[in-house]
Amino acid sequence: MNPPAENEKPVSKQSLPGTVDLPVMPAAKMRIWNIRRAISIKGSIRLGVGTFFFTQGLCFASWASRIPDIKNLLGLSDAGLGSVLFALPAGSIAGLPLSGWVVARLGSKRVLLFGAMLYVLALVSIGLVSATWHLVAALFCFGLTGNLVNIAVNTQAIGVENIYKKSIMASFHGAWSLAGLSGAAIGTVLRYNSVPPLFHFLDVAVFCYLAIFIAHRFTLRGNISSGSQPFFAKPDNALLALGLIGFCGMACEGAMFDWSGVYFEKVVNAPKALITVGYVAFMSTMSGGRFVGDWLANTIGKRKMLQMSGIFISVGLMVSVIFPFIVPVTIGFLLVGFGVSSVVPLVYSAAGKSPTLSPNMALAAVSTISFLGFLIGPPLIGFIAEAASLRYSFAVIAALGLGTTILSSKAKLIQ
Repeated sequence: MNPPAENEKPVSKQSLPGTVDLPVMPAAKMRIWNIRRAISIKGSIRLGVGTFFFTQGLCFASWASRIPDIKNLLGLSDAGLGSVLFALPAGSIAGLPLSGWVVARLGSKRVLLFGAMLYVLALVSIGLVSATWHLVAALFCFGLTGNLVNIAVNTQAIGVENIYKKSIMASFHGAWSLAGLSGAAIGTVLRYNSVPPLFHFLDVAVFCYLAIFIAHRFTLRGNISSGSQPFFAKPDNALLALGLIGFCGMACEGAMFDWSGVYFEKVVNAPKALITVGYVAFMSTMSGGRFVGDWLANTIGKRKMLQMSGIFISVGLMVSVIFPFIVPVTIGFLLVGFGVSSVVPLVYSAAGKSPTLSPNMALAAVSTISFLGFLIGPPLIGFIAEAASLRYSFAVIAALGLGTTILSSKAKLIQ
């Protein structure tokens, strides 16, 4: 297509996050070449940022799928493995305030590139471990760099949402979940064929590095902070409310990750071949829910979407508690998966609209509170199960799910 004639008025532009400017339709004379250019740029940026979500999910799932092999390699007991695995969330927690500060200083585009490269390298280092303390150190670095990528890529996602002017955050997290399912399937195949974890992780690293270098050119360029950003920003009441919503959602999510199989085994008394049915059911609707979550949020509003999510979580868990049989529990876990699917994406999206903090610092503050739920949820179930029963534990988690509905009704940043 030919550009507009010189005597025509130039196309008006709207400044977007970073240094990216996209054409905006003028009064009535928008040329087709401008429309195509806008769609092409927006689509490329969305695909580029989505690729980073996918590579991060693939790396995490690759590690998770080889935990049994590394456990056997190091001769760890169940208790020993549990203690070692705590190094990963410890690294994530340690990196939360650092990540927000670094992104503020250097910009999310630069941090995303180097953070993603380090995250892949940390995955490869896990395949090289030969002693328990090696694994502890590698997992701590894996958690630390993973959180650096998490803050940077979600900051980018908020910028892309500003371009589209509608909710699209859940689809980005859907890419992470899709990569998680793909990575788990690949890991299962490679384990079956006795491929060592190191070679598995190296193959993943090659793919991820290629994807990173191609996708990075399509990410948003943010302005570098002047350096006045605090190392840790105290969240105001509005961000604290978002953090508590995220806390409830991630507590439920973490409980399902760690205890769904145990629930099927100990409470449902499912045959050995069906013990993983609940986890698969939960993961399928959590992944699928993230691809329809944006449409629902844009249709009914984010507040109603979060309220509905909390109800789905609570109802699904209570069905599982009241009717501890294979079919109703599977249906319950399907509801829980759909319920938790949009909580974190919508909370992160709302945090990016904070009037008091920059998106990266707001994300770091909200993530710190939310991630505590992921840490506390699974142990809480264990303590309650020890004192009473696993069914009582799931009833308590159902109450946290309902907390998502109650808190989202009053959160100021939820539109």
